[in-house]
Amino acid sequence: MMDQIEQLPAQMARRNWIILALLLIGSLPFGDSALSIGVLVGGLIAIGGFLWLRRSLARLLEEPTGGARLRYQFGYIVRLAALAIIIVVLVGIVKIHTVGLVIGLSVVIINLFWITVQRAFR
Repeated sequence: MMDQIEQLPAQMARRNWIILALLLIGSLPFGDSALSIGVLVGGLIAIGGFLWLRRSLARLLEEPTGGARLRYQFGYIVRLAALAIIIVVLVGIVKIHTVGLVIGLSVVIINLFWITVQRAFR
């Protein structure tokens, strides 16, 4: 059981890419390239945020001293601010397709839901 839990972050990282690919393929029949670009960009942002968080948590668990905790908390705020700025720029300045962006941003949430359902029926 412990091996499965330890492998979970790596499995999630791989599955994020699969989910993004499926969402991107699912957006293609609508014939709206802006929607597909929004899905792609949103997915890349979500996966980037997930990988950043995963790396920060790994660093925190490797060195659980008081200083590491403060660095993690500061990095968490910086990560949220960076993601917020990126999204504001994309929506406000670049005028990315908002629905596509939201669909793409949901990649990690879909992955978490998938894992929850998978574990519930084992």
